[in-house]
Amino acid sequence: MSPPIVEIVHRETFSAAHRLHSESLTGVENQELFGPCEHVHGHNYVLEVAVRGPVDPRTGMVLNLHDLMQAMRGSIIDRVDHRFLNEDVSFLRDLPVITTEALVIVFWERLAELEPGWGGAKLHRVRLMESSENFIDYYGPG
Repeated sequence: MSPPIVEIVHRETFSAAHRLHSESLTGVENQELFGPCEHVHGHNYVLEVAVRGPVDPRTGMVLNLHDLMQAMRGSIIDRVDHRFLNEDVSFLRDLPVITTEALVIVFWERLAELEPGWGGAKLHRVRLMESSENFIDYYGPG
């Protein structure tokens, strides 16, 4: 009998500022497309990461939640919290526009680099909430 597959989720918060602006658009086009978000503004983001895998019969865990927390903090939270995302975060500098969609994909990529150390656990979903009303889910490439 194969071990049960379980999804674990950890949530972290961070505050950061950004500006929705594309260098490939004119000032007028940026203003029309992004409205007030074309100006520097901030969010209290919530980052939620879901990992799936078999429950290890030896430990009773898919992945130690402390390890997931450390991965999220070390690779993302500590680098983006209280920063201006457009300029202060080196791994975001090449993004054409700092949207929540772009952020969630980059965050997935950073966490996916750590996945080989998670035993049988696999990254399943990264959710980034920019407000209580708006969030983006990413389930990986493909």
